[in-house]
Amino acid sequence: MDQQDLFRTGEEELALGRFAEKAYLDYAVSVVKGRALPDVCDGLKPVQRRILFAMNEMGLGPAAKPVKSARVVGDVLGKFHPHGDQSAYDAMVRLAQDFSLRYPLVDGHGNFGSRDGDGAAAMRYTEARLTPIANLLLEEIGMGTTDFVPNYDGAFEEPKLLPSRLPMLLLNGASGIAVGMATEIPPHNLGEVARAAIAFIRNPQISVEEILDSIRGPDFPGGGQIISRDFVETYRTGRGSFQVRARWKMEELARGQWQLVVFELPPATSSQKVLEEIEEITNPKVRAGKKALSQEQTQLKQLFLSQLDTVRDESGKDQPVRLVFEPKSSRQSPEEFANLLFSRTSMESSSPLNMVMIGTDGRPRQKGIVEILSEWVSFRFDTVRRRTSHRLDQVLDRMHILEGRLIVFLNIDEVIRIIRASDDPKQDLMEKFSLTARQAEDILEIRLRQLARLEGIRIEQELSKLGEEKSDLEKLLSDPSVMKRKVIREIEQDAKQYGDERRTLIEAASRSSLASQVVDEPVTITLSVKGWIRSRTGHHLDVPSFKEGDFLLESLECRSVDQIALFASNGKLYSISASMVPGGRGSGVPVTTLVDLLGEKILYMQRVKEGGKVLVSQSAGYGFLCDSANLVARTRTGRNFISLEPGENLLPPVAFEPGADLLVAALSKDGKFLLFSPDELKYLQNGGRGVLILSLDAGDALAEIRIAGHDAVAFRTLGRGGKETVQTLPERDALAYIGKRARKGKQLPFKGKVIGFFREDSKESS
Repeated sequence: MDQQDLFRTGEEELALGRFAEKAYLDYAVSVVKGRALPDVCDGLKPVQRRILFAMNEMGLGPAAKPVKSARVVGDVLGKFHPHGDQSAYDAMVRLAQDFSLRYPLVDGHGNFGSRDGDGAAAMRYTEARLTPIANLLLEEIGMGTTDFVPNYDGAFEEPKLLPSRLPMLLLNGASGIAVGMATEIPPHNLGEVARAAIAFIRNPQISVEEILDSIRGPDFPGGGQIISRDFVETYRTGRGSFQVRARWKMEELARGQWQLVVFELPPATSSQKVLEEIEEITNPKVRAGKKALSQEQTQLKQLFLSQLDTVRDESGKDQPVRLVFEPKSSRQSPEEFANLLFSRTSMESSSPLNMVMIGTDGRPRQKGIVEILSEWVSFRFDTVRRRTSHRLDQVLDRMHILEGRLIVFLNIDEVIRIIRASDDPKQDLMEKFSLTARQAEDILEIRLRQLARLEGIRIEQELSKLGEEKSDLEKLLSDPSVMKRKVIREIEQDAKQYGDERRTLIEAASRSSLASQVVDEPVTITLSVKGWIRSRTGHHLDVPSFKEGDFLLESLECRSVDQIALFASNGKLYSISASMVPGGRGSGVPVTTLVDLLGEKILYMQRVKEGGKVLVSQSAGYGFLCDSANLVARTRTGRNFISLEPGENLLPPVAFEPGADLLVAALSKDGKFLLFSPDELKYLQNGGRGVLILSLDAGDALAEIRIAGHDAVAFRTLGRGGKETVQTLPERDALAYIGKRARKGKQLPFKGKVIGFFREDSKESS
């Protein structure tokens, strides 16, 4: 269909492309604001807010008898949330899971799932009511604190927000995926968040560091240990992560034996998941596309089986998490045993923080901790003001009624006479005693029992109390300092009533890593043209033999404990440990057994050296600098590192030690030569295309690059008959080739074709 075809929507006609764009944007906004992201004010998504409001309207408070979950879901769907019943039930189940929410808002009776991934029972079997802490959200809802809007069909009204008495967004956190954005907010301790809110109220200019004196960090439902301590930047920007580790203890057994018991796990980790990970390590499967287990799988299996004897799950009702690990020998170190287990399982994992939410301006945005507290405090003050104004209106109305009743009590006989004799007693009473219509209507509806002698005393006492309350309410609304003290006092009371001890331990520790026992010795790694890799002990070895038709591509002298960077023809970077490369006789093994290649070839090898620098370049004349330590890929699939366009080739990377008198020497295929300072190059630690090194004429290409000093430079040239010779550019002549990066350089004055730099060992030192 032509994009200019018109699409009719009511009385309006739109081009189809414009209509599709508008429809998609409407859908995206609906998902962002109506489903996936929580609100900074009450910390709830719309479905959660509707569930809690519906349960409150049904009278399912903490003291009420629980009702079937199906009844709650039906009320939610029929009145407020016209979506699938399963989605509403799943949301309610999550509100009841004490392993998902730090402070559950629904009190579930029956099977509401487990942290091992077991689903909840059907809604016809389970029952639910609200928890006491849900009062923090619902207690003030009938006090004029929130705006109500029509539901989806206009038959009922629902609150836009719940009047949250504490920052529930930080207490329970949130998780959700919208269109183009996502949120992942961890839970925090109620007492700590309350102290931070009070600190902000007292000092709105408070810094992140001062807030973190109160909020020590996330407080996960399942406990665990956060091993990092510096959260300032994470909470300032609202984005980062925490390294969380399981908590364990050593239990001594008879005859000197012991076992390691894990009793708390990181979030999103279950006992079942840990057991599956250990099963995968100790009984590995051949990876797709491979014929046998990789060397890494075999080594890891042998390492685990040599140290781990038995693992079992003893979790139950009394202990939600109890994983027992028995070592092979009681002489093993418990700390090293735990390090082995944590380094290869999700018992130590990263927990993200991405604080994206709907702000008080109605827009979704990532916010830092200071901005979150600022917006919630502003919302809380507005809520208390609305509550106070609502109560003041009620007090004034009641006082008005009581003043009318007092007039009746003082003139009871006259009032009775007027009522008995008048055709329009309401109007006559208003004229006789200067009453309002509201007072006259109340008098006509009064019961005879309220005309007793003691009623006058009660009216005067109630008027006196209401007068005092009126004075207090007016002072609260007019004096900001009184309002501030009121809000702080309420937060302190709620913290005292609902606060509990922190569950997650925050204690700095180094990350668990699996340090294999490798003998540190000199090795030479060779790579053939056809991709066969092999390790041999020692340096300065003869060129090894290869299979017929295969030749040496790269030879690298290093140590057995080194990391090796592999540069592929398509610009990808891979890394392996030198100890992973098999030795022995023969041609070695295909490099594809160590890394996952997808059609590309490994061209160069480089030793990863702490403190060293590497110059990476390609034939189009572009390049950049990076730290040698940055040449590491975390997975077998590698990572994109050098940007190459079609027809461009990667040149050998050049490793060097930083120095003051170094120069970059660039040589083109047409014999153009340029020297310039390495400081002119750009540092790209994560790779990229880089900046222009040498400006090239059409048809020319960058042939080679190296790091030189302010001395003579030797070149390999090709003369008549194909004879290769070495010609040297003296130091005094080389000075004329020093210029700025990205210049064309100058033609070398040699006879014959320049084919590259000359080096004594014919290889750049690694």
